[in-house]
Amino acid sequence: MHDALPSPLDWDGLTYRALSEDLAPEQRWSTWGSVERSCRGPKPWPDWLVTSAEALDTDLGIVKSGKEADVILVERGVPGDPAQTCLLAAKRYRDADHRAFHRDTGYTQGRRVRNTRDTRAMAKSTTFGRAVAAGLWAAAEWTALNTLFGAGVPVPYPVQLDGTEILMEFIAEQDAAAPRLQQLRPGPAQLASLHEQLVDALRTLTGLGLVHGDLSPYNTLAAGADTDDPRLVIIDVPQLVDLVANPNAVEFLHRDCTNMAQWFTVRGLDVDADELLADLLAHAW
Repeated sequence: MHDALPSPLDWDGLTYRALSEDLAPEQRWSTWGSVERSCRGPKPWPDWLVTSAEALDTDLGIVKSGKEADVILVERGVPGDPAQTCLLAAKRYRDADHRAFHRDTGYTQGRRVRNTRDTRAMAKSTTFGRAVAAGLWAAAEWTALNTLFGAGVPVPYPVQLDGTEILMEFIAEQDAAAPRLQQLRPGPAQLASLHEQLVDALRTLTGLGLVHGDLSPYNTLAAGADTDDPRLVIIDVPQLVDLVANPNAVEFLHRDCTNMAQWFTVRGLDVDADELLADLLAHAW
């Protein structure tokens, strides 16, 4: 996804805008109470998360615009109560007519669609089928986020799923979105810390029998990038694949290793992609 912090996003002026019940075009009542329980994040819910039925969700601007989805900065707050506010990232998937990137075939091998009517609609590429496909990608990422978060993989906390929208923890860096690794020129201590975190995360993933499948310095973030111990956060996981069921999984894993090894090597820490792959596969079984 591409950085697209818009100029209207006034960080210095963020004093939380949910101050009245007169809804602006970019506002809606929080959908937390209306989604199914299975579409809410894992308990215990974090202290920072606003779950009040009286909260409003306000779109503040686009954080990133990608080929398949946009990420919007959303403020959730209770009108008249500035203490009950939080910032969320809303990832909103487009249907197939409005996506510029189509990667479904290689990643979806081994997945099943329970409803045969949905399967037929997707195969025929009907309007309904395209909507179903978009929802499947959102549901796949929601499931992946919950699985990875529960296993201790550093991903954003999944807040809720509502159709083709996922609300999740907004990974911030002071007064902006946390930078992607691709943007960083870290020092030796930071490199060592980030590498250790990455290897731990990938070992956990492969230990679960899973592969990110599209991992790169463009979808890994570093919160606290100006410290000696930045926090690595992995994002964009809708294409998570099963290491056994998907015939492309080892190829995807090798590509993930190559992408990340190249970044670390260029930044000054020599990492061998093949050695990393062998290490990860040893943790898979």
